[in-house]
Amino acid sequence: MIRVRSVVPLEGHRLRVTFSDGTERVMDVERFLRGPVFEPVKRDRALFEAVAVDEDLGTVVWPNGADIDPDVLYGRYEPAWWEEEQAEGAKRAG
Repeated sequence: MIRVRSVVPLEGHRLRVTFSDGTERVMDVERFLRGPVFEPVKRDRALFEAVAVDEDLGTVVWPNGADIDPDVLYGRYEPAWWEEEQAEGAKRAG
């Protein structure tokens, strides 16, 4: 099970994330900052920079309760809203 070990905020909406398997990635997480809990993180630079690792969840979190699944960060899965949008698009096209 992959978990986040450390996170460092960078310019824009990029994070340097180190995972439990030693993999380190620099990623732009702006596309994940969607929905009511993420809007403040997206708009407020100070809040974005307050990102931390929740040791129990093994992922990145912000003080307002926002978090991103470690499997999404690692690239194993897309966020739930992405899958829902893809299904809706397929219904409209089909």
